[in-house]
Amino acid sequence: MRQVCITQAKIVTALGSELDEIWHNLLAGKSGIKHIRRFSTKNYVSDFAALIEDLEATAPSSLIYSLLDRLLDSFGPVPSDTILITATAKAGIDSLERICRKQPADPKSLLPGEILAAISRRFNLIVPGININAACASSTIAIARGAALIATGHLDSVLICCFDLVTEFVHAGFSALKALSSIPCQPFDRNRSGLTLGEGGAALLLMSEDRCQRENRPCLGKILGWGVANDAYHMTAPIPDGLGLVQAIRLALQKSGLDPDEVCAINAHGTGTVYNDQMELTAFRRVFGHRNIPVHSVKGALGHTLGAAGGIEIVLGLKVLSEGLALPTIGCKCPEKGAEKMVSSHPVKLEGDYLLSTNSGFGGINAAIILERRANL
Repeated sequence: MRQVCITQAKIVTALGSELDEIWHNLLAGKSGIKHIRRFSTKNYVSDFAALIEDLEATAPSSLIYSLLDRLLDSFGPVPSDTILITATAKAGIDSLERICRKQPADPKSLLPGEILAAISRRFNLIVPGININAACASSTIAIARGAALIATGHLDSVLICCFDLVTEFVHAGFSALKALSSIPCQPFDRNRSGLTLGEGGAALLLMSEDRCQRENRPCLGKILGWGVANDAYHMTAPIPDGLGLVQAIRLALQKSGLDPDEVCAINAHGTGTVYNDQMELTAFRRVFGHRNIPVHSVKGALGHTLGAAGGIEIVLGLKVLSEGLALPTIGCKCPEKGAEKMVSSHPVKLEGDYLLSTNSGFGGINAAIILERRANL
């Protein structure tokens, strides 16, 4: 198996468009979650979301293209033989809202394949790519897929682009499911009551270690292992015993060749819903025993960015490893029983080189990735 390097990485969130800016805001305990002004929320459970406030589009264009411009305009060069893998749950879903309201709209932006083609043209890629839609685990699975293609020798350069918007359609759906919190979400807090939506994007260029060295590119970190599993339990609820997540984590550990004790921290899915957070804690105990491994979630500051969540969190995970600090879990004031010695509202100093990042989604989907620290970002 070949080594897989992350050689470029960029994220855009409600807390900024530069990694250092977002990092310092998170360390300072700042949150991008605010009252929604993009659309009326009078009929919904919550009026909070983590929006990129200055994101604008001229009709009929979808906001998704403005988000992609923000994400990719400063992204470095990509080899033309790179394969593109995109990840999104809803693509340009704001166009559907405009169509329903008989407003000017771009119906093509509803199709992930259309956006994939636009990104391919932007970078002059010569090989067709694929989109992965696996609910909230979409980008984690996309990164795992890209890493697998490189590790097995099928490819040596893969570009991952993940992105999702907060629109009224999406907000209404989660409100109807009663999954939204009426206040900014509180991951792993005993008083948590639901999630808060967010929007953003991430772009990562993966390469084989050989090609990375041959082209004199930096290696920001390595993807050592990955695992994907489905618990086949419920359309929206996670299985209480965490079986699917446990399987995904164990697959990632097996592929990486690591023992559980070698993982120094966990970036958790941590949505702030009652069932998800408890399921994750159960799964972590099943894998890591009674070790109080540092666990953090960024969704109390960035919101749940759906198909983009895993990509954003992987990039932040590289920074966690390079700085030796686990991020604070913003919104968690009174940790849930069993999380008291793992989840903190303050940064936690780390010792070690390996981080586990996990995401779960509707339909029982679970995904896990293990990162290795290589160099400072």
